[in-house]
Amino acid sequence: MENKIIIDIKNISKIYQMGEEKVFALRDVSLNICKNEYVAIMGPSGSGKSTLMNILGCLDTPTAGHYMFNENDVSAMDDNDLAEIRNKEIGFVFQTFNLLPRATATKNVELPLVYSGMPSADRLERALKTLENVGLADRAEHKPNELSGGQRQRVAIARALVTTPSIILADEPTGNLDSKTGEEIMKLFNDLWKKGNTIILVTHEEDIALHAGRIIRLRDGLIESDYINHKQVKYD
Repeated sequence: MENKIIIDIKNISKIYQMGEEKVFALRDVSLNICKNEYVAIMGPSGSGKSTLMNILGCLDTPTAGHYMFNENDVSAMDDNDLAEIRNKEIGFVFQTFNLLPRATATKNVELPLVYSGMPSADRLERALKTLENVGLADRAEHKPNELSGGQRQRVAIARALVTTPSIILADEPTGNLDSKTGEEIMKLFNDLWKKGNTIILVTHEEDIALHAGRIIRLRDGLIESDYINHKQVKYD
């Protein structure tokens, strides 16, 4: 594993003002994540894992603390800079897939490349290649309602990969899938990690977290534990 640090957060706190009450979603959290790590972030509801994911993904900003992403000071960025980081550097995979219902798999995968200004022919070539990489070359012209849940999630993963991002951030990626399909998706994540991708997985499911090489557990906005997972599920 390369030791280049991609994510470096120091003393991150997030406070929400709920009327007169202050809610501490994160309290003074510090951690590093290196290139080609496979990390699971776990915790019960209200632990702060979703807030941490949103901050790591540049979807939200901390109330206090410092965030360096790929040697860029995210803490000092404006909304436009954050949007550019999200589009170029972070591939998002969501529980609900978030696909455009009237667009084909190819068009859904092309979408981040449209925002980056890539020419149409290049977009199409890249999207088709990425769909092939996730085993969906024969479903390129199908719309989401013509695909199974597992196939929709593969389209979502292809969309996350198409910009060759620095990290893949997956939020409960098997939450809407049956256990067999979920296992197939986790095998795909394992394959992507072996190819050099950095993966951050947010989950409340123990068996899903066990696929990762490192598990960070949150409770009450604090890191409760952070350890190398020697039981990591590995595929041949």
